Amino acid sequence: MSQITTLTILTYKGFTDKFWALSMMQFGHKYMKSVEGQSFYKLMGSGKDNFNPLPDWGVYAVLQVWDDKSFADQFFEEHKLSHLYQKHAAKMEVLYMDSIQAKGLWNGGNPFESTLAQKDLKSEDKIAVITRASIKTSMLFTFWKYVPESQKPLKDAKGLIYTKGFGELPFVEMATFSLWDNLEDLQAFAYQSHEHIKAIQKTRSLDWYSEEMFSRFRLNEKVVLKSS
Repeated sequence: MSQITTLTILTYKGFTDKFWALSMMQFGHKYMKSVEGQSFYKLMGSGKDNFNPLPDWGVYAVLQVWDDKSFADQFFEEHKLSHLYQKHAAKMEVLYMDSIQAKGLWNGGNPFESTLAQKDLKSEDKIAVITRASIKTSMLFTFWKYVPESQKPLKDAKGLIYTKGFGELPFVEMATFSLWDNLEDLQAFAYQSHEHIKAIQKTRSLDWYSEEMFSRFRLNEKVVLKSS
């Protein structure tokens, strides 16, 4: 058995389906109790483009960690919750990801087991990054005031395919997801972008997180279960 992680990105249209999607942030948990082979999950809303903290009512995400890919396949093919997502969403995409490395904590633990060494990556492998943090209440204003400046270089970053801000709780429990053409482009942004380096330095000096995690994955497979 080999652990795999999935990120399901759900796009909704129309008031009724958007309201249903919002309600599932609360009621979706009851369905998760019956999911076999799942060791960790998060139901997440999203923020508007450019990492605006205001909610994007049309996009949600489900992060799940599986003991084995077969459990993930079974969930998406057979589970009632997956069928409900497909019924209400205008678009449903599932990204299967192999963990390369994860540093830090998420709710007091690290849910991601490394299943692939970075040295074994191929040049054509697409790389996904998830960063998440619990922001200290006393630092919320300072943090969100700085976000627009720190995210500017992402707009023109070479090799960036997709990026979006997700979160369990608006303003406080935040995560960002980004997908890159390859490891080289990701590292160029991470280690050569002046704004990004400055943001890391600010994080260390201001200590505005009570908990944080940085994780890298290889995109194993992308499955479109519903397209708009």
